[in-house]
Amino acid sequence: MVRANGAVSLRELARVVQTSEVTVRRDVRALEAEGLLDRRHGGAVLPGGFTRESGFPQKSHLATAEKTAIADLAAGFVEEGDAVVVGAGTTTQELARRLARVPGLTVVTNSLLVAQALAHANRVEVVMTGGTLRGSNYALVGSGAEQSLQGLRVSRAFLSGSGLTAERGLSTSNMLSASVDRALVQAASEVVVLADHTKLGTDTMFQTVPTDVITRLVTDEPPPSEERAATELQALADQGVQLSVAGTGAAVSEPPRPARLAREVSLPGQRRGRPANGTGPTTQLRAAAVADLAPRRR
Repeated sequence: MVRANGAVSLRELARVVQTSEVTVRRDVRALEAEGLLDRRHGGAVLPGGFTRESGFPQKSHLATAEKTAIADLAAGFVEEGDAVVVGAGTTTQELARRLARVPGLTVVTNSLLVAQALAHANRVEVVMTGGTLRGSNYALVGSGAEQSLQGLRVSRAFLSGSGLTAERGLSTSNMLSASVDRALVQAASEVVVLADHTKLGTDTMFQTVPTDVITRLVTDEPPPSEERAATELQALADQGVQLSVAGTGAAVSEPPRPARLAREVSLPGQRRGRPANGTGPTTQLRAAAVADLAPRRR
């Protein structure tokens, strides 16, 4: 299953082999020791090298709590009346569900899932690109999508991908998707990458956003066992990427306000002074982040 799809969730493996997730987790750990696959939070991927892209059904079951927390935090960087672009992905789909509550917002997207999440938001205008439908992630790609973005200018782009490293930046496994993502980046003044910790340190074939173009990374805090992800976070900060780290505490009935969920991370070498022009997070979010980190600042 991993070879066919590039990644698979523990839940899906347990269903197919008709056993418990505890048993599957133990077997996956043994297979990783033999070099046959790599573990990821909630699943497994092909071992080492460039990681293949998994389909939407597989990705939708991976790191769901982390994606929810990341989307809650990222929504705090969008304000009333903004115009943004939102790329394809399961994390950006979660973000779109929260953007439905932002009045006067304009969202440009090549993702059918993002558009669907905003379809009934009567205060949000949705603009879709042209292009050819790529069924594996429900995204419009190709020259039609890229041409429809020419001449567009928005305040911020929210993108996800298959992997993120300090060396290459954001990357994906599909050439057509990468090309459209690059066009989305060209349309935005700032680039915000949404990536849970399982993508940190993972490299895939096609670069979409070089590290020096990424304004901010919104991610979750890696568990203590994920040393590679923590190291990658430090390396990204050293290259000037602003970090916003979401907590994944107890579930709540309504998405918590970003100020209660987030902590702004300021690490050595972190880039400062990006022009906000009124497009940054709310004053309340900034104040809460500063208050939270005051003892940590040097």
